[in-house]
Amino acid sequence: MLIFFKERLALLSLPKTGSTAYQVALRDRADIVVSGPPDLKHAPVRRYDRFFQNIFRKMYDTEMEIMAVVREPVDWLGSWYRYRTRSELTGHPHSTDGMSFDKFVQAYMQSPRPAFADVGSQTEFFRTRSNGAGASHVFRYDHQDEILDFLQDRLNTRINLTRENVSPKRELILSDQTLDTFRKAHAAEFRLHQQAR
Repeated sequence: MLIFFKERLALLSLPKTGSTAYQVALRDRADIVVSGPPDLKHAPVRRYDRFFQNIFRKMYDTEMEIMAVVREPVDWLGSWYRYRTRSELTGHPHSTDGMSFDKFVQAYMQSPRPAFADVGSQTEFFRTRSNGAGASHVFRYDHQDEILDFLQDRLNTRINLTRENVSPKRELILSDQTLDTFRKAHAAEFRLHQQAR
């Protein structure tokens, strides 16, 4: 999470949406940098609003606009799947090494989810508190030029992105049946992506 006080902007870090690259590029420009622990670095809208936004309301009588990036749902799960194939996770309950992507997506649709597929949801990340504000600026991960243009304009700075936290390459093959079931069961995830800029 990065907070730019003068510009009244909070850049929240939804996992697997390139947020680490923006943290590296902008950490020296930000007023507040939350790089860990993961529950704070990746604080969803509700947690940000309850703790961080509340500080700005009470101390400065202002609010930060919230910005975040959302990824196409199958691509987002694919990134999680690939990330969890890393060799350092071999033997760990979160490892997806040796597993097909199809099996991973099927496991994601179970309730409860097994540990290796328990990665949360993008719609849950954006859920607001009953009295809280939502994200003002939601960009699609595949619209990197628009994200850069927005941030460079808003922050009046040039941004040089580097690739960070890159997942291993793996085939992301889904059966038609798994894809169809996933689209129906998680239609809200697809709507969220469609509504983003």
